[in-house]
Amino acid sequence: MTYQSPFGLLLAIGLMFGGLAAAPAVAQNGPLRIEITEGVIEPLPIAVPNFVAENSAAGEYAANLSRVIAADLAGTGLFREIPSSAFVGRVDSFDAPIAYADWKAINAQALVTGAVSASGDRIVVKFRLFDIFSGQQMGEGLQFAGTTQSWRRMAHKVADAVYSRITGEGGYFDSRVVFVSESGPKNDRAKRLAVMDYDGANVQYLTDSASIVIAPRFSPTGDRILYTSYISGFPKIYLMDVASVQARALADQPGTMTFAPRFAPDGRTVVFSLEQGGNSDLYSVDTASGASTRLTNAPSIETAPDYSPDGSQIVFESDRSGTQQIYVMSAGGGEPRRISNGAGRYSTPVWSPRGDYIAFTKQNQGRFHIGVMRTDGSEERLLTASFLDEGPTWSPNGRVIMFARETAGAGGQSSLYSVDISGRNLRPVVTNGGASDPSWSPLLP
Repeated sequence: MTYQSPFGLLLAIGLMFGGLAAAPAVAQNGPLRIEITEGVIEPLPIAVPNFVAENSAAGEYAANLSRVIAADLAGTGLFREIPSSAFVGRVDSFDAPIAYADWKAINAQALVTGAVSASGDRIVVKFRLFDIFSGQQMGEGLQFAGTTQSWRRMAHKVADAVYSRITGEGGYFDSRVVFVSESGPKNDRAKRLAVMDYDGANVQYLTDSASIVIAPRFSPTGDRILYTSYISGFPKIYLMDVASVQARALADQPGTMTFAPRFAPDGRTVVFSLEQGGNSDLYSVDTASGASTRLTNAPSIETAPDYSPDGSQIVFESDRSGTQQIYVMSAGGGEPRRISNGAGRYSTPVWSPRGDYIAFTKQNQGRFHIGVMRTDGSEERLLTASFLDEGPTWSPNGRVIMFARETAGAGGQSSLYSVDISGRNLRPVVTNGGASDPSWSPLLP
């Protein structure tokens, strides 16, 4: 099958090399499976030899693909790559039998092998995954074909397949992140929208820095972006088509300010905050017709709304109790219920794509935190702490959170970090210059 991604990359995907159905994986004394619900203390050792170049044009791609795959897996904190210097065996042919004893000798538990061929601007990548201690292949081999420019996407797709087969969870590597790229001093910072691969590669700028832009948000299909711009002098919501980079104002009402937009799961409705006469309430708008509906009517500030994955509820922040707290209400409006109960102020709630948690920003005793809680407010857990952590966004599989962290002082800079929901594996996301307001896309098609 061939797919056209919203970012213009063609990718053909097909099953190949029959083999065993993806068995629950095998460790030395049982199935090879990483259970990630409680966090993993000891990463699983995995070997990713350089893929085999099947013709001369594929040499560089073969080496680069295997490095990206290994980086994806090791970056989760669930896997530990065994360095090539420790290898006893070699993989010189994709079809050669696996010498399991050679990989057991270096305590590898999983092995990823692959091959690459290239011709003109086309490239074909194939791979297999092996459970070393059971001595068998895990699942079927896969083949990906596309343009040479899409080689990184193929690497991410291989890594997603490996991750899924070993953890039983969906992957998240073949995804993108829209964010605010920042430059200049803290008191005069230029901001423009940018989009990149989840790991910081392939940056594309979507706007210039002529006006301040904040809070970009991907659509459920990844082909559109909502954001707030100050180009008119006041905050207004805009809707951008990613492919054409064309934008139009949304829910533009004279005498009002609109901000903090989020898509509904159907992609047709947007919930947002509208300020008029000094009061902010929540509204929804149909992106096609422009018809809007008022959802709250209170003297307090209601903002930062986000839909539940099934579209039936909205979580948002409000100061109706006197301080910023998190509330949940029906997607059509109605009486909200407060779910945050700890000390401090809560903001920017975001529903997990799995529907099991809500991530949030918390300010308490002079520190900022990224945290998660169950959708009823129970089991609150703080994952980070710093001078300023804010704006969480979920990975497509609901297992990792990306957020912005700003350092203190007049020269403070904002950058992106990620952390898993157990609070482990806090990692910087490398960007060119300052970055804030990340929003993770769904998996690309």
